[in-house]
Amino acid sequence: MFGVKNKIKIIRLLNPKYKKYFKNSVIVLVSVVVIFFVYKYFTKEKVTGFTVQTVKMSKQNVTTSVTATGTVEPVDQVDVGTQVSGIINHIYTDYNSPVKKGQLLAELDKTNLQESVNNALAQYNAALNELNYYQQNYNRQNNMFRSGVISKADYEQAAYQIKNSQQTVSQRKTALAQARTNLSYANIYAPIDGIILSREVEEGQTVQASMTTPTLFTIAKDITKMQVEANVDEADIGGVEVGQRVSFTVDAYPQEEFSGRVRQVRLSATTESNVVTYTVIIDADNPEQKLKPGLTATITIFTQELKDTETVPAAAIAFTPDTEILKKYYQQNQITAKIPEIKTGKNKEKYIWIKNNDGSLSQKLITIGINDGVNIQVKSGLSGTEKIVTSVDEQVEPVANSEEGSSPFMPKRPSSSNKKAGSDQGSPKGN
Repeated sequence: MFGVKNKIKIIRLLNPKYKKYFKNSVIVLVSVVVIFFVYKYFTKEKVTGFTVQTVKMSKQNVTTSVTATGTVEPVDQVDVGTQVSGIINHIYTDYNSPVKKGQLLAELDKTNLQESVNNALAQYNAALNELNYYQQNYNRQNNMFRSGVISKADYEQAAYQIKNSQQTVSQRKTALAQARTNLSYANIYAPIDGIILSREVEEGQTVQASMTTPTLFTIAKDITKMQVEANVDEADIGGVEVGQRVSFTVDAYPQEEFSGRVRQVRLSATTESNVVTYTVIIDADNPEQKLKPGLTATITIFTQELKDTETVPAAAIAFTPDTEILKKYYQQNQITAKIPEIKTGKNKEKYIWIKNNDGSLSQKLITIGINDGVNIQVKSGLSGTEKIVTSVDEQVEPVANSEEGSSPFMPKRPSSSNKKAGSDQGSPKGN
C-alpha cells in the first residue's frame, strides 16, 4: 500500500499544472547533461606546468591556548545572616547601596528578646540575694561550730548551701549574658566595607534561625576587582598554571575583550554527566565596573607564549607530495636528480620538503616545538635560507579535441573509400 505522501505525489503528477512543471524540469536536466558531455567530449585537460609554493623560515609569535567557560564573581563576597529568630522590623539599606563595616543594615523586633533579658536579669538578682542569705547563714554556722554550739553536720549543711548558691549565681549570670547577646543580634551590621549585591528579606518578614543561618544580605567587598571561576576540561588542565595570561568575553559586551591572570588552579575535580572539569580562578580588574556578578564568560587561557621565535607554517609540516605528481614534475622540468624516498618523522622530529637550486626536491629533518595551528616553532634543523615547500600543484588548461575525437552529433566527412564506392554505384553500367 502506498503511503499518504506517495498518494499526494501521484495526484500532483496527474494534475496538468504539475505535469507541465515536471516536463520542463526534465527538459532542463537533460539539457544540462548533454551540454556537460559535449564539453567533455570536445575538450580535454592538458598539463602545462607545475607550481611549487615555497616559504622561508621566519620569526613569528607562537601561542597555545585552552578555552573554557566560567562565571564572573566578586573576589570577596560575604553572606550576612541572623543568629536569632524574629520579625524584620526595619531595613536600612537596599540593592547596590555602598556600606561601611559596622553599619546598621536591618533590625529585628526586640520585644521578645528584651523580655528574655529582663527575665534573665531577675533570675540573676534572685540568685544573688539567695547567695547573700546563705553567705550570712554560713558565717553564723561557722562561728557556732568553732564554739562547739552546733554539730559538724549543721556546719557542713551551711557550707553545701553556699556552694550550690554560688553555682546558681554563675548559671544565672551566663543566662543573662546570653540573653543580652541575643538582644544585640537583633541589630544586623555590615561585617565589611562593600556594596549590597542582594537583599533577601522584606520588612515584616519572619526569619528563623537554625543550623543553617538564613541569608539576609550579600555584600561584595570591591567590585572593581573581580574573579572568574572557570571550568577547565581534564584534557586541558595539564597546561594551565598560575600566572598565565587570560582573555575573555561576556555576552553583555560581545565586542569587548577583558584580560586577567590565573590566580589558582584547584585540585578538586568536578564530575557532571561523566565530564571531569577543574576550577581555575582568574583575577580580573574591573575599573569601569562593567563586569557584573553572575555574568557568563568565554575564556581563553594562554598556556604558552613565544615572541619572535623561528617558525615555519603548519602547511609545511603537513605537506607530503603525491608520488605520481612528483614524477611528472621531475620529467617536465628535466630534473636528473633521483626522486627522494618519502620519509616520516616521529613526535617532535619531523621531515619537511626543500626545493633545491636545480629544482629538485629533498627532505630535511627538523625538531619542532609548540604549535598554534598556523605556525610551528622550529628548534633546530634549518639555517633560514632553505626554500620550504608547502605545495606542488599541476597547472592544467582545457584544449579542443582533434578531428578524431569529433562529436558524434556532427556529420562525418565521407572517406575516400566511401566516395569511391558511391561513384561506382552511381556510374552507368557497361561504359
